[in-house]
Amino acid sequence: MSSEQRSLRFWLSAWLPVILGILVIAVESTLYFGAEYTSGPFRWIFQAIFGPVSDAHWGQIHFLIRKSGHFLGYGTLGLLWLRAWWMTLPRSRFLTSSALAILGTALISAGDEFHQTFLPDRTGSPWDVLLDCCGAILLQLLVYAFMRLFRRERLERAA
Repeated sequence: MSSEQRSLRFWLSAWLPVILGILVIAVESTLYFGAEYTSGPFRWIFQAIFGPVSDAHWGQIHFLIRKSGHFLGYGTLGLLWLRAWWMTLPRSRFLTSSALAILGTALISAGDEFHQTFLPDRTGSPWDVLLDCCGAILLQLLVYAFMRLFRRERLERAA
């Protein structure tokens, strides 16, 4: 299907998930999703599942939960970008779509961290951008490995 023949439905199918993923990140980038606001609800859930935890240990656990959220959230956003690019550029190599997806993830992550520097009680960190990009890279490597094992013909068609 040539780009002239693609319908609005196609473009929405390809890019709406990316837009929604970016909107989720924009909402989470507000003051109300800072560490001081997420500690209580996360601790309640954690303790409901695993039992009581001391304040000293909770600080470390909360940190790991938040950083895992960065890694997996931006990893998922990277997959949404990959899917959109692969749909939009169906004859491109996996590496091309993957590089574009990682670039998109990095730009959104950097913008998010920059935005947080203007919020009280939030900080922007280049280390979070690196963590976010690592999440995108790892999940895309997992997709590539899966496709090498189970969808090899799709990878070969694009080559």
